[in-house]
Amino acid sequence: MKEDYLKELEHLGLIARLKRLSDNMLYSIRDIYKIKGFDIEPNWHIVFLLLKKYRSRTMTQISDSLGLSQPAIVKMINKMKESGYIEVVVDSVDNRKKQLMLSKKAKKELPTFEKVWSRGEATIAELLTKNKTFTSQLEDIEKQLEEKSFKDRVMSRL
Repeated sequence: MKEDYLKELEHLGLIARLKRLSDNMLYSIRDIYKIKGFDIEPNWHIVFLLLKKYRSRTMTQISDSLGLSQPAIVKMINKMKESGYIEVVVDSVDNRKKQLMLSKKAKKELPTFEKVWSRGEATIAELLTKNKTFTSQLEDIEKQLEEKSFKDRVMSRL
């Protein structure tokens, strides 16, 4: 059996193991998109699905809904706009407010993307068959960190 130092570290290796798991899936998705000829990034699916559900959202609403920083959302949205997947509509009442919507190109490609995403979802479900509580445990950790950040928890022990 191959040595895995991160497992040896137990709790201290958790962050690196989660990153390794995330990277493994991210690079696999990127490869799948390349094979399928998709010109999208792995994390864009969350914005596609959010805008499909709500039709339009501001940057702030997207950031709040996804729990991601405003700069991360701006960067993602700008790339999606450059690729022609997002349209921006300036609010008629307040021209500082911009509503983001899926473009015609996005709506046309969405069924093809969703087919791949559903296969990915089925694969994740299969991986979790022996770990049915994983997502609820993950949710519990997220909730605890909302209540008190990781930084604050560590600092209180120093």
